[in-house]
Amino acid sequence: MSVEEIVLLNAADEAIGTVDKVTGHHRDTPYHLAFSCYVVDPAGQVLITRRALSKRTFPGVWTGSCCGHPGPGEGLREAVERRLRDELGVIVDTITPVLPGFRYRAVAADGTVEYERCPVVRAVASRPGVRRNPAEVEDAEWWSWERCLELVDRPEASPWFRLQMAELVPLGAPLEWPDAGTELLPPALRW
Repeated sequence: MSVEEIVLLNAADEAIGTVDKVTGHHRDTPYHLAFSCYVVDPAGQVLITRRALSKRTFPGVWTGSCCGHPGPGEGLREAVERRLRDELGVIVDTITPVLPGFRYRAVAADGTVEYERCPVVRAVASRPGVRRNPAEVEDAEWWSWERCLELVDRPEASPWFRLQMAELVPLGAPLEWPDAGTELLPPALRW
């Protein structure tokens, strides 16, 4: 079984090394590369997920469709497609950068820190069947945009979901989110 590595970043968002994903997350987690994805169907429904209760960090929180860490040398599109397939069994038609400059820091109840440069993408799936991986996802549901907006103020929402929604809401409904392009992606991450 291979060890999943995360890409460490400097203040200029350049890769400066890697660390094992499990041992790299602790009370002083180094700044590293990640992504978040919102899967939308052609009717504008958003796939919202609840993290598995067995997850070490932020278990059971509700959040966007999927998040993850691009591996060393892995492009953003590849990483998103891999995690969607592994976590949800979802194949998407398009992936669009929406918030390429997003970054955040959050502290879990056990003191574990997430400190990530975390570009946010929208993926459109015309075949919305979901086969969730129970080791990753406790629940997955297609929600209206209005229901997503209601989650923002609920305690079971992930901290990164709240922060992302603050930037996504002004862009309109998910199918209206403009393509932000790839120019603002971190230097450590190719498209």
